Amino acid sequence: MRIVDKRKFFRMVLFVIGILFFIIFTFSNKSFSKGEIKEKEIYVSNGDTLWSIASEEKNNNLYYENKDIRDIIYEIKQMNNIENNSTLVVGQKITINSL
Repeated sequence: MRIVDKRKFFRMVLFVIGILFFIIFTFSNKSFSKGEIKEKEIYVSNGDTLWSIASEEKNNNLYYENKDIRDIIYEIKQMNNIENNSTLVVGQKITINSL
């Protein structure tokens, strides 16, 4: 096998490499987070709702910095096995991710 046109061959190799990099970075499940994820515990106070807790965490917790508040609520519910219709109880312990 002989390479007839070196320019075309070189462009094709670069194109294939570019496509491979695109596929790898698009579909990789690696997270390039800012640091190690930790968990913190908070206790529900009188008047707290999932929305108010999520809003507070969005503003003060780097882990939730650029996330939608509904996604934060969903994650808190998943971490703490809170059902859709469940209400929070004063003194209830809730675990939240943190950086």
